[in-house]
Amino acid sequence: MKLTYILFVMIAPFFIVPCTAQEIKGIATYKSQRKVDIQLDSTHMNDEMRSQVMAMLKKNFEKEYTLDFTNDESIYKEVENLDKPSVSTGGMEFVVATAGGSDILYKNTKKNRYANQNDLFGKQFLIEDDLEAIEWELGKETKNIGEYTCFKATAKRIVMATRVTESQGDENKEEKIEEPEEEELTLIAWYTPQIPVKHGPSEYGGLPGLILEVSDGRETILCSKIVLNPKEGVHVKAPTKGKKVDQAAFDEIVEKKMKEMDERFKNNRREDGNNIEIRIGG
Repeated sequence: MKLTYILFVMIAPFFIVPCTAQEIKGIATYKSQRKVDIQLDSTHMNDEMRSQVMAMLKKNFEKEYTLDFTNDESIYKEVENLDKPSVSTGGMEFVVATAGGSDILYKNTKKNRYANQNDLFGKQFLIEDDLEAIEWELGKETKNIGEYTCFKATAKRIVMATRVTESQGDENKEEKIEEPEEEELTLIAWYTPQIPVKHGPSEYGGLPGLILEVSDGRETILCSKIVLNPKEGVHVKAPTKGKKVDQAAFDEIVEKKMKEMDERFKNNRREDGNNIEIRIGG
């Protein structure tokens, strides 16, 4: 009996390990909404036009994404929307400039790496770098999102924001000046241990369960549908197209391009006075 007992202890782990290695595959659909808090100059438009513009901006930031995921890898991309929001402005031109988004975002939690295929003003880039280590604080608060029980997690993040000030120009005219400054955001995420993967929408992840909702106070991303083990399978493959750069280099390129757009916009505005730029940083 003693010999049998010793053999059992030595052999048992070989039978237990394969059973605990659960393969997880799924597709999650997310919808995003961004808080639109922009003061539009009443001297350029009437109340009706201002309402139309605010509705257009709100619609512009309502997007849908899919997250294809396995245990260690995920692909996050926007669902193409052919219904582009527009508004009639009586000949006035609106320029909504955004930066810092993703066309295809691949993440590998096992290797702690990501690859972001991004089209910036007609030129394609492939940003490859380490995943950001978000210092989540796990809480005990729970809520249900669909059929899943989710737990709350919070974190702090420092981002660069643009503050607009006014100063006197050469001809004693008021000019608006953009000054970058740091802003602290509070991240609130809801994750479900029922799907034990460290993935989430956009750049978010690192929690002991799939993130079904996340908000930074400006944008909220909410999961609307989850399909586990879909019949058609899950295809997760890192993007390969574009000029390879790291995140710091890409941020510099974005900032340079946005400044060039600002200059072109200011020159056009001085010529006809009918342009309004709304810049939303990533």
